[in-house]
Amino acid sequence: MKKPVFVNNEVYHIYNRGVEERKIFLDNKDYFRFIHNLFEFNDKAPAMNIYYKLPQIQSYEVQLRKIRKTEREPRKLLVEIISFCLMPNHYHIFIRQKVDNGIVRFMQKLGTGYTNYFNKKYKRVGGLLRWSFWKIIDGAVFLIISARKIFLQ
Repeated sequence: MKKPVFVNNEVYHIYNRGVEERKIFLDNKDYFRFIHNLFEFNDKAPAMNIYYKLPQIQSYEVQLRKIRKTEREPRKLLVEIISFCLMPNHYHIFIRQKVDNGIVRFMQKLGTGYTNYFNKKYKRVGGLLRWSFWKIIDGAVFLIISARKIFLQ
């Protein structure tokens, strides 16, 4: 597959589905974790691995961020998330790149982070997601039409 080149300030529709059409969200906690990851991984700074955090994080519950001195700096967003839709076996995200290589870095963090969470929680190994598909959204009318089709699924 050709490596995409994303342009800053353009809007893209990105979607991905589970390998073998498998469900990637098995319960409400999985949806909440993914939504949490949308926030947590949208930063130039590396995200902390939850499995190496403080010992009180022994569950898969979404935890509020612990504020440390190093986290008091303003976040440097990679992308602007316009909207998203999570389905049992796939997801859609409308996204605008804010910095060079922002979408690639964000999607890499999101895919790896969620797959690691899912595999650890459900005691499995291997890939969870196929690969990200994307297309550029050209104009506000096309954005509205595309979003409407997705949210009516």
